[in-house]
Amino acid sequence: MQYHIGEIVSGTVTGLQPYGAFVQLDNKTQGLVHISECRSAYIQNVDDELQVGMQVRVMIMDIDEYSGKISLSRRSVEDLTLEGLESKPHFSRGRVHYWTSQHYNFGFQTIQDVKADMVSEALRRLD
Repeated sequence: MQYHIGEIVSGTVTGLQPYGAFVQLDNKTQGLVHISECRSAYIQNVDDELQVGMQVRVMIMDIDEYSGKISLSRRSVEDLTLEGLESKPHFSRGRVHYWTSQHYNFGFQTIQDVKADMVSEALRRLD
């Protein structure tokens, strides 16, 4: 089976190591869930979280083109599930929090306004 980065698949835990868990995706393919990708919180031991034979849903994070190794994340699937359950916007003291100021018109318009000056300055530096 052909796998793609970002794809969510099911598999069976086949082995545990101090650094993570091996998950069998199909008859020929297995990947590794690093200990930091087991869940969105610190865990001391992988076997506190996973057991051999356990069915898990994981997201494919990376596929090494040369070695064929697949990096998996259980945490990403867990985070997506939690986001799906979240139906209310995040409020702080009754107000919506904006990461940028909604009162200023920053962004590409500003760059567009000074583009000619930026280009001429760059060309002067080349001389």
